[in-house]
Amino acid sequence: MTETVDALGLGKNIVADDVTSTYPAYANTLPKVSKNRSVSAEGLISFGPDVVLAPDGSVSKEIESQLAAAGIKLIRIKQVFTADGTYQFIREVAAALNVTDKGNVLIRQTKDRVNQALAQVKKQPKSSKVLFIYARGPGVMMVAGKNTHIDAIINLAGGKNSVTAFNDFKPYTTEALIEVNPDVILMFDFGFSSLGGMDSILKIPGMLQTNAGKNKRIVQMDAGLLINFSTRLDQAILQLNSKL
Repeated sequence: MTETVDALGLGKNIVADDVTSTYPAYANTLPKVSKNRSVSAEGLISFGPDVVLAPDGSVSKEIESQLAAAGIKLIRIKQVFTADGTYQFIREVAAALNVTDKGNVLIRQTKDRVNQALAQVKKQPKSSKVLFIYARGPGVMMVAGKNTHIDAIINLAGGKNSVTAFNDFKPYTTEALIEVNPDVILMFDFGFSSLGGMDSILKIPGMLQTNAGKNKRIVQMDAGLLINFSTRLDQAILQLNSKL
């Protein structure tokens, strides 16, 4: 959300963002609406915004009512994890900020770059089975199933999600790792670090029984880029494709 607003030329108007906003670089210096992904009406109101932009489903009706009582408009933006969904996301953000014309220009620019990226992926077909592991240390590990933003970006980048038995995220198990036998393990950069890096990850039970472990194909990407689905979608596609 933050980088889309910035790309529309309104970065200077942002008074606060959430903890997941790390791009552009100045986003890291902005006040955060919370220390985690939960928000409160009091916290939002304290920044004195005219408008609050939020992903659909992230802010409760109760908080919306409290914001309205304070004269603050909440605009929910739905995100669909496809190329077309990305363009619609930009369109809705631009409309919410009354810069529709700028939005149309940004959509055209983004679409051109994404189409070029997808064309390049087709020229370099990959058949890698990819397992995405979300980690916050050894005690918190989840794997991405179908119908997730991770599943979507893997497919756009020319890979195949090795998990096809379920939707959403589920807890990681050694048995599941061995069963799906991925060619590549994909992780967020912070998740990779939280597990101690390559050597420690290869010591996870069952890892060396997979093609990914045997070939040390454990790859990491910046979280904000990997699940971008906004103006840098083309970069995410190309970078992931290069790692598969």
